[in-house]
Amino acid sequence: MSIGWNFDNTYQKLSSDFYSRVEPMPAEKPKLTLLNTRLAKELGLDFSDADPADLASLFTGNRLPDGAQPISQAYAGHQFGHFTMLGDGRAIVIGEHLSPDNKRFDIQFKGSGRTPYSRSGDGRATLYSMLREYLISEALYHLRIPASGSLAVAETGMPVYRETVHPGAVLTRVASSHIRFGTFEFAARFLSLEQRLELLNYTISRHYPDLADHDNQALELLKRVAEKHLNLVTEWMRVGFIHGVMNTDNMSISGESIDFGPCAFMNGFNPATAFSSVDMNKRYAFSNQPGIAQWNLAIFAGTLLPFIDNDEEKARQAAQDVISAFEPRFRETWYRMMGNKLGFQHVGPSETEQIDRLISWMEKTEVDYTNTFLIIANCDRKPAHFKTDEEFDACHKEWTELINRDHDGLEEARKQMAESNPIVIPRNHLVEEALTEASADGNFSKFHSLLDTLSKPYQKEWKTEDLQQVPAGFDEEYKTYCGT
Repeated sequence: MSIGWNFDNTYQKLSSDFYSRVEPMPAEKPKLTLLNTRLAKELGLDFSDADPADLASLFTGNRLPDGAQPISQAYAGHQFGHFTMLGDGRAIVIGEHLSPDNKRFDIQFKGSGRTPYSRSGDGRATLYSMLREYLISEALYHLRIPASGSLAVAETGMPVYRETVHPGAVLTRVASSHIRFGTFEFAARFLSLEQRLELLNYTISRHYPDLADHDNQALELLKRVAEKHLNLVTEWMRVGFIHGVMNTDNMSISGESIDFGPCAFMNGFNPATAFSSVDMNKRYAFSNQPGIAQWNLAIFAGTLLPFIDNDEEKARQAAQDVISAFEPRFRETWYRMMGNKLGFQHVGPSETEQIDRLISWMEKTEVDYTNTFLIIANCDRKPAHFKTDEEFDACHKEWTELINRDHDGLEEARKQMAESNPIVIPRNHLVEEALTEASADGNFSKFHSLLDTLSKPYQKEWKTEDLQQVPAGFDEEYKTYCGT
């Protein structure tokens, strides 16, 4: 099947220890459920004249496109702080596609059956969990946050057994690569120094070719990846996103968000918010994300030490300097991000004090995180369900005076705030309603409506009716699941 595919499978030039050749397990009754025409266009793919049955066969893996060479990747990872040998247990990279502008993307099937890394798993995925990843990846894209994309969801016509019986599905995921921190951990723990160097050189060539001229490429790679993840976590926190499972095997070397299983968005502001059913100790709670990113980077740094310096002590010190710089750099970046959310053109002592005061009030009141910034910009149109008090009124008065005195006034501030503050996010109750109706009843009306709403998160003209009110008590019992 040729629809513009242009495969060039460079990962397989690495040692065969990094992957296993596999084939997708056949689907009994393939059915195309979703096709992302926006993403297809970006990839230079045209499915407009393709037969629906052929597309269903393609996106379940029953029939692979020309040039596809499917593999599952080997990797390890620290899961909740503990090292584990892992690998693609239910995912297959069918190939690396080159787009018309020569950008390289992994095309991956998720839920396509068992692989050598499946352990006791069935390698399958539920329609519910694949729809969730499709929805969240699209939401992050429109929120302008680096993330893997979802090209298609296709049902297999086969049951998947979890707590109950679910319809099975395959997600076609698109990422600049699936090289993870855990890929380097796998190499450091199980492979030779030569193979580790092979991975290092390949990663730099694929993702950061400008580092090739540096004398210490490994150290520069660490710096670059640290900066990518610092900015990524800052962007997550800008919109209240909680990844939910920031294990090192879920952290991409490219700095993209990947693996949307138990992720969710925070409504009421509480730094300790965590929804993941597997994160019982709230290791990956909203406010812990920057610290965990730093911890993960320290693990990644450890895999690079032999290539940073032949003297182990010097290598450790050089890596430690990068890791130690993460926290102050994050603090600076976070305040700048919050300044943008509040319409500040610069962040000095007065602005920092204003940010701290607002955050303190939000934490005490657990007021809605997204709505708060919309209200600040448009306080004259505050809806009845948004509760404020004298402390907020005093804070808002100070903000207004500061904006008018030092930041070119309210009109300019509102323009800037509209670029940083989404009007809509994937509210948990709306996500669950859409996913449940689509996966259990085959009714996609709410799913498509929500998908359309999330495609326009930033609007300069804000109206109070666009605020989403969360049902009382919904988030208190809300749990998300990884789907495996």
